[in-house]
Amino acid sequence: HPNLILHLMKYSPIMRSYDKSNIIKKPLESISPRQPSSAPSWKERLHDHNMFFSFIEQVPVVAMTTTGGGMRALTALYGTLWALQRMKLLDCISYIAGSSGTTWTMTKLYEDSNWSNKDLGEIILQARKQAAKSKRGAFSLEKLKSYHKELAQRTIAGYKSSFIDLWGLMIEAMLNDANNDHKLSEQRRAVNKGQNPLPIYLALNVKDNLTTKDFREWLEFTPYEVGFPKYGAFVPAENFGSEFYMGHIMKKLPESRICFMQGDFFLPQEERGWEIGKPHEMPTRMFTPAGGLSNTLRDILTDRPAVSKYNNFLKGLQMHNEYVQHQQFTKWKDTMLDESPNQLKDSTDHLELVDTAFFFDTSCPPLLRPERKVDVILHFNYTGGSQTKPLEHASTYFSAQGIPFPKILLNEEEKKNLKECYVFEDANNPEAPILLYFPLVNDTFQRYIAPGIERNAAQLAQGNVDVSSAFSPYSTRQASLQEEEFNKLLNLTNYNVQNNANTILGVLHKVVERKKQAQLSQSSS
Repeated sequence: HPNLILHLMKYSPIMRSYDKSNIIKKPLESISPRQPSSAPSWKERLHDHNMFFSFIEQVPVVAMTTTGGGMRALTALYGTLWALQRMKLLDCISYIAGSSGTTWTMTKLYEDSNWSNKDLGEIILQARKQAAKSKRGAFSLEKLKSYHKELAQRTIAGYKSSFIDLWGLMIEAMLNDANNDHKLSEQRRAVNKGQNPLPIYLALNVKDNLTTKDFREWLEFTPYEVGFPKYGAFVPAENFGSEFYMGHIMKKLPESRICFMQGDFFLPQEERGWEIGKPHEMPTRMFTPAGGLSNTLRDILTDRPAVSKYNNFLKGLQMHNEYVQHQQFTKWKDTMLDESPNQLKDSTDHLELVDTAFFFDTSCPPLLRPERKVDVILHFNYTGGSQTKPLEHASTYFSAQGIPFPKILLNEEEKKNLKECYVFEDANNPEAPILLYFPLVNDTFQRYIAPGIERNAAQLAQGNVDVSSAFSPYSTRQASLQEEEFNKLLNLTNYNVQNNANTILGVLHKVVERKKQAQLSQSSS
């Protein structure tokens, strides 16, 4: 049937009995195809030509999680990826998860179906050009008119326009020379052969009468599907935003351009200082001159400017009362459904999406789904505030949820003098991934221009990269970065990864051996 397009995970709480034809039988598309394709390259990457994988299950699953705001995060992620490419480790990454500003880099990269196998230097040159240009054009009268026209068309099509949609159009204007017609589903071309890591974007679904501490639902986006791990329900990416009822598509809406997704993933607030707040109550910083156009724009926007609204694809579905008793269902506390039936997401017309930083600044949750079997997480933090608080918050959250994750133990002295890389591991729980954490710090880069190569007197100024003070040029609110500032931050994050190559390789060697031993034990039992 052409309009039965909702598909459910095997242990979804959503009832199937009312219409068994509602369930699409299909491969699990949340799993990256990259792991098997990367197996032959591990010998070279780990400098071990005697390495041999008897089973695909022995190949480590390595993922990246990234977060941070604005041009700082965009630039820093380019530096990190460039380092991994130079180290020949980029093609060993199965997943890249992003939220907030790092999604700006990710969405641009995945316009190219083979980006990770090309020299990132050329891509970075274009990014630097966009970072340095004046952003005034994004707020010109001509642009405001074009925003008004597109938002009006979007409303007519069936979308509920908000400030976030307007913000997404502004992001597009600030990062591109022309409109970008790319869509999320088109990124499939970049992953269908395992040639690049599977990108995962993350947002929060919230309620307007509750803080994110009291209620939030993780909503993940991939080129294949958009959905809730909580409900085990997903829709094809091209159908997200359409009107549904009981799993049927009632009105097909055109797929949103990628800029509207970028608006969902990152809200422009200084240094994410409003964590665990009520996004509906957050003010927005937008000025438009008085006049007819300004009034028309205000008419289009809703009275809850920090929330993006989409049609609820769970509408009309029913939930099992005792689904959590199934032994194979992942019993995160966040999977527990609301006690009041009228509060379930099947009864609301719209999803209300916000930046994940309203809860905590990390894109880690999708990587901890058991079916992804992630062994190693490279966690790159590009936030402008505390470099440890988001990770500590995440670790506490995962512990409370019963999700295998290493404890983050740093004393106050260590927090004041952060290193470039930390390894966190739960030696008592093999189900917990090993975490390599890279805070945004300028430590040995001040003295070394490259690993093992000290700076001379003329090069010392290039090592002076202020990423932490109140006067840093990399504040979230900065819409532009001059070329020198861009290059400094790019080189810093590049260096921080390459300078810890031995640490990364040591962890990967350890995981390879651990997986081989586990496979041998399983075979002999």
